[in-house]
Amino acid sequence: MALLRLLPKTPSIDFLRLRKPAFGLSALLVAGSIIVTVLLGLNFGIDFRGGILMEVRATDGPAEIAEMRDTLEGLGLGEVTLQEFGAETDVLIRIQRQQGEEAEQIAAIQAVQSALGEEAYDYRRTEFVGPTVGQELIQAGIIAVSLAMAAIMLYIWLRFEWQFGLCAVAALLHDVISTIGLFAIIQHEFNLATVAALLTIAGYSINDTVVVFDRVRENLRRYKQATVLEVLNRSLNETLARTLMTSITTLLALAALSLFGGPIVRDFTLALIWGVVIGTYSSVFVAVPLLLFMKLRRRDDRKPADEERVEQLSG
Repeated sequence: MALLRLLPKTPSIDFLRLRKPAFGLSALLVAGSIIVTVLLGLNFGIDFRGGILMEVRATDGPAEIAEMRDTLEGLGLGEVTLQEFGAETDVLIRIQRQQGEEAEQIAAIQAVQSALGEEAYDYRRTEFVGPTVGQELIQAGIIAVSLAMAAIMLYIWLRFEWQFGLCAVAALLHDVISTIGLFAIIQHEFNLATVAALLTIAGYSINDTVVVFDRVRENLRRYKQATVLEVLNRSLNETLARTLMTSITTLLALAALSLFGGPIVRDFTLALIWGVVIGTYSSVFVAVPLLLFMKLRRRDDRKPADEERVEQLSG
């Protein structure tokens, strides 16, 4: 309860005063993410690129990655990358897809096992994904994210007004594009788990946005003499404590998962942590301020809110 009192019971922060700098920052973030993604590309995982992925563990102390690399490069399998995977004994081996069908891929796996030795290493995981499957997974990921966006916009449109739906989708695109840009910059593996994280981010962000939108709609009916700007600021302030507490508690859980969950879920939790932070920002400084430029109408008389304000003042 003490943490809840860090904010005044009813704060009076003028969020809308910062809308222009926030829009500039968001535009720069989205444009930069698109440019970086186009120039650098994403480090697609084995799910999308196709190839062989092997996770091995040294049975006698730390793995000698340099020695392993020299051994595997002499097999003539093409591009081979090795990466320490969590503990010093664990190594992740990526091998480019071999020419031929499944038999050639199995032969490459057997060649690696023979070169490294059956006793020196424990082969914990072996995966192979063909390029056709990889392309299909990329298309499926794009379709999944696009359908999620469309469904969210339809839901917001039906529950509120079309203006709210457009603003919500703009904020979601802001969150998703910036998350993809983050992965392009840091070149962490982009795989199916990352796509799942993007969908989770969209769900979290829209939940936060809907709470504020609901308060905006309620306040538009309650404060009939207030301008749209005043209503939006009031709504943001009234939901600020809930927004911050939800984000903080979620981040605490994700931080624990990132620290103790191991390297397998680290990229997934990284995407979620960024998504929670950027989603909270977009709900406050993108989705709601965009409503200021929409001709919002009150449900009681369907007149634009600003027009009603003028009529009341003139009367």
